[in-house]
Amino acid sequence: MPKGGNSLGPSQPNRKHLPLHFLCIVFSPVLHIVPSDSVNFKVVSPAQLLMVSVGEDVLLPCHLSPRMNAEDMEVRWFRSNFPEVIHLYQDGKDQPEQQILEFQGRTELLRENITEGSVVLRIHSIRPADEGQYSCFFQSSTFYGAALLELKVAGLGSGPHISVADYEDGGIRVVCTSGGWYPEPEVLWRDSSGQHVPSLSQMKSQQENGLFEAQISVVIKERTHPGLNCYIRNPRLNQEKESTIHIADPFFPRTSLWAVALAVVLSVLGFLIFPAIYYSWMQHREKGKLLAELRWRSAQVHAVDVTLDPATAQSNLILSEDRKSVRHGDTQQDLPDNPERFEPYVIVLGTEGFTGGRHYWEVEVGKKPEWTLGVCRDSVRRKGSISVTSESGYFVVCLRDGEKYWARTSPLTRLPVSVRPGQVGVFLDYEAGEVSFYNVTDRSHLFTFTGTFSGMLRPYFSPCLNEGGKNVDPLIIRPVPAPPGGNPGPCQ
Repeated sequence: MPKGGNSLGPSQPNRKHLPLHFLCIVFSPVLHIVPSDSVNFKVVSPAQLLMVSVGEDVLLPCHLSPRMNAEDMEVRWFRSNFPEVIHLYQDGKDQPEQQILEFQGRTELLRENITEGSVVLRIHSIRPADEGQYSCFFQSSTFYGAALLELKVAGLGSGPHISVADYEDGGIRVVCTSGGWYPEPEVLWRDSSGQHVPSLSQMKSQQENGLFEAQISVVIKERTHPGLNCYIRNPRLNQEKESTIHIADPFFPRTSLWAVALAVVLSVLGFLIFPAIYYSWMQHREKGKLLAELRWRSAQVHAVDVTLDPATAQSNLILSEDRKSVRHGDTQQDLPDNPERFEPYVIVLGTEGFTGGRHYWEVEVGKKPEWTLGVCRDSVRRKGSISVTSESGYFVVCLRDGEKYWARTSPLTRLPVSVRPGQVGVFLDYEAGEVSFYNVTDRSHLFTFTGTFSGMLRPYFSPCLNEGGKNVDPLIIRPVPAPPGGNPGPCQ
């Protein structure tokens, strides 16, 4: 890395801030005349470039050669422009008021060895914008010098998430997404033998924080690519992440012999158009069922272990010892009325809180005539009268009167349910702003809330009131099996 020194000359005053035209001298290799009473030195920095991951701290070292006490010197760190200070040590102390805005509160000069002419600049929470060259500058009363360091930034993003989009072109379109990469990642599909599979579409975008998001899609057709791997690679780190999807034959749309025969008959017998319409409707409905099941299977991959938080449980609720089930008791328990506890609404939250990512869990509801499940914001109101709707931060569905299923939107949305669910799956995709519910009994989709999330979300459970012993069965959080190759009021 460049290093060098320059004399200020005996007739020049001790300058705290060098003019910009001195910059051409700082890094010039020409010979300098140094007065005999001045102390000459060079500034030395590591020859190799420094690599650091996004979000980590980096240490930028430099020192004087020969070694000498630099306590009374000015030590300045800057990038391309001398007056734009990253960190300034002057008059024996740091000068934070001189820093440019993007580095304020993010730097620290380690000067344990400054008496030997050695300092280290620590920059906290590295960002993509921090990449580039840094100058370490020393100035005494008679001499100055500087050296360059080069910093490279890399971000290894999230594991690829593969989701099922729709039926398309005789196959199933799947989409692979991932974020948090720097620099721009390479993304591609490969089949089970490692061969490259051309993508249907590919999109990469750089976010405000400088990190890249990537999305790539492909159409999987039966007997061509039943199993696919999505690879996302950081070329700078030479590291990659991958995810795999396998789709069984029954999920692929196909043309049956009956359909071909029907098409021939219809070409001759026009009056059979109504059976054709009925068949088309039935085929469309079956495709919808298969697609819903495929999305549910995809959600199961993100299963998490959820437990109940006793600090939030309303005083009538009885939790099991393993904190996996909750039921409504007939009497209130003598519990501390802490701020986290719901009262009087019979609600308990999950211990786990989510501020990002994808999370799935399943709850056994059995034959309970009333229940409410989903997620809510950690910041929701917990005392007195509350409105359990999505507008108030509750993304939940419920059963009332043993037969009426509702999504608690505003206004409420009645859910058409043909098969009574004995078990309900809840899937939170934080970044996509979605909370989806699935009927595990028939593998169908119940409802999806969409929006934009901020702050922490927590699992929500309410077994509702115990009226005459009819609602005494518990809600039970069940382990998720490994996936194969009128408006009702809130419970009070």
